[in-house]
Order: sequence, then structure tokens, then C-alpha cells
Amino acid sequence: MNNFEHNKQFFCNIFSTNRMSRYFDLYGSDYENAIRHYKCNIKLAESCYTSLTILELSLRNALSRELEKMTGREDWYAVFSTTDGLNNLNKYIELAKNQISNRHETITPPKIVAELTLGFWVSLMNSEYERILWKYLRKAFPYLPKEQRQRRKVSSPLNSFRSFRNRIFHNESICWNLTHVENIHASMIETIGWINKDIPSWMKEFDRFPTVCNEIRKEMGWIQYE
Repeated sequence: MNNFEHNKQFFCNIFSTNRMSRYFDLYGSDYENAIRHYKCNIKLAESCYTSLTILELSLRNALSRELEKMTGREDWYAVFSTTDGLNNLNKYIELAKNQISNRHETITPPKIVAELTLGFWVSLMNSEYERILWKYLRKAFPYLPKEQRQRRKVSSPLNSFRSFRNRIFHNESICWNLTHVENIHASMIETIGWINKDIPSWMKEFDRFPTVCNEIRKEMGWIQYE
């Protein structure tokens, strides 16, 4: 193993002292273990990409379909600016349009849908839109158990997934309590199943998350504490 892999200053310079201090503070002068832990954090984040991507894609397409049915038009977002209670959602649409225009591309409904952020789709489940949207958007979750068919039952996990996704995309620490991350992953799979019951079994063919968690436990010697 090369010496730079154990060099605290090297990693602090590259990834910032603030980011690395949590690892080095935990292990003291055992730089090798601190760096191993940081590498495991990166591996764990990468392994979440499958579930996060499928969740976001399936969610936005399911909600977009229901919004199209609700408005009777492919450019369903066009009604936001003239609908009381939905006006403030128009800022997301304008931002998406500007980003598409800045790339010198033609603005089309499919491109708008693809450009809108996960934060936008999750915000549609907020309580302020319940009276206007929920009776339509609940149909995007046809496999949600009947006893859970309430807006807040969907909004709560979606908001937690959005926060988790942001932590990963900002390279923040997630590899501390693997059981907690496993619970988030399991909840994502369950939520995806509310949209389409067949996706979770299909994902098992290539979702590396469970394997990576086992590898990290062995690599970090955490398996003895399970």
C-alpha cells in the first residue's frame, strides 16, 4: 500500500479538513483505518445510486402521467401559473425552461419533465397542495396498501429520500450506522413497489446495495457487532 494512502494531510488537502476530520478524529493516529472508512463511505454512496435513480424516474413519470390526466394536456405544467394554490410551483417550471434554453434546446413537455428536480416532485405531496392535487396524484401509487392511502404516508418517506439523496450527492457521510441506511434502502424499495409492484423483484438482479453493505461490514470489522 502506498504511503500517500496513510497520509492525513494528503486527504485533508484533497477532500477538505472539515470533511475528513470526522474520520480522523474517530481513529486518532490510525490513519489507515480512517481512510478505509472514508473509502467505504464512497462505496456505500455509489451502491445507493440504483435505488435512488429508479425511485426518481418511476416517481416523476407516474406523477407526470397523473398530472396529464388531471389537466387533459401534455404540458400540464402550463396551468400552474393560472391556478390558485399552485402558482408558486411555477418557479420550478420557469427554472427548467431556462436551463433547457441555456443549452440551446427546444422546450418540449418531455424535456420539462426530465429537467424538473426530485425536490419538485416531492413537493407535490406537501400538505399545501393536498386539496388540489392529492385526489389525482394518489393514483400514481396503485399498489400502496389501502390503509396507508393518505398523502402524509407518501410525503414523509419521499422527503426522507430527498434528504438522503442530497447527502449522497454532496458527498456527505452516510457510512456510520449501516442498519439505518439499510432501512432507508428498504423503504425506497417499498415505495417503488407502490408505483409498480414488479420493479423491486427486477432490481434484485443488479442492485449491489446488499452486497456492498456486507463487504463493508467485513472490511471494517463491524460484523462482530451485529
